[in-house]
Amino acid sequence: MLKKESNLLYFFASKPWKGYTEAELKAAYGKKSKSYIESFIEKYVKEGILKKETMGSISVYSLDLSSAKARIYAGTTLEFKGWSKNKIPYRDLQAAIDKIPYQNHITLITGSYARNAQTNTSDIDIVIIIEDQCEPKKVYAELKLHCELSIPKIHLYVFRDSEFIGMLKDREANYGKEVAKNCLILTQGQTYLKIIDEAIKNGFDGRDLHKKG
Repeated sequence: MLKKESNLLYFFASKPWKGYTEAELKAAYGKKSKSYIESFIEKYVKEGILKKETMGSISVYSLDLSSAKARIYAGTTLEFKGWSKNKIPYRDLQAAIDKIPYQNHITLITGSYARNAQTNTSDIDIVIIIEDQCEPKKVYAELKLHCELSIPKIHLYVFRDSEFIGMLKDREANYGKEVAKNCLILTQGQTYLKIIDEAIKNGFDGRDLHKKG
């Protein structure tokens, strides 16, 4: 996937609950990208990765989260971006991921490191989302020592799928919404998008993500 194309897809994937008009996309990427944005939209709507909704005379485009193809493409883009930042201790994070006692899990970075706002004293916040039948205490037990000894120290959070979806659905501000607003996906990007899709189907629309938990 071309870098420019990947960046545009990431624009949708990083806020998968949000739709954009063609004018908003052109404003974000500048007038020089006008023809490219038009061809990108046409191509990805045709391939079923983006969906088009008409509101009066305005067309709004968003990621088609119901499409497995869209989740795979966008999820891969999220993972690529997640592993491409500067000044993140990826070696320690990979070692932590290798210790997770379950095969299927979403791992993401949140907090100051995801915002590029970390300082020399910042811990790195890691969230692991596991399937409902799995046990969070087992994950904490396996990773506790590694997280404490890592430099910077890893601050670990573990949620089951249903717990994370529940936080997104909740009308009150909470940590799950902070995570969704500000995260770098390291593993299982397409599964993360599937969870977001499930939350959207149950009332989550992303409009209250400006609230602080």
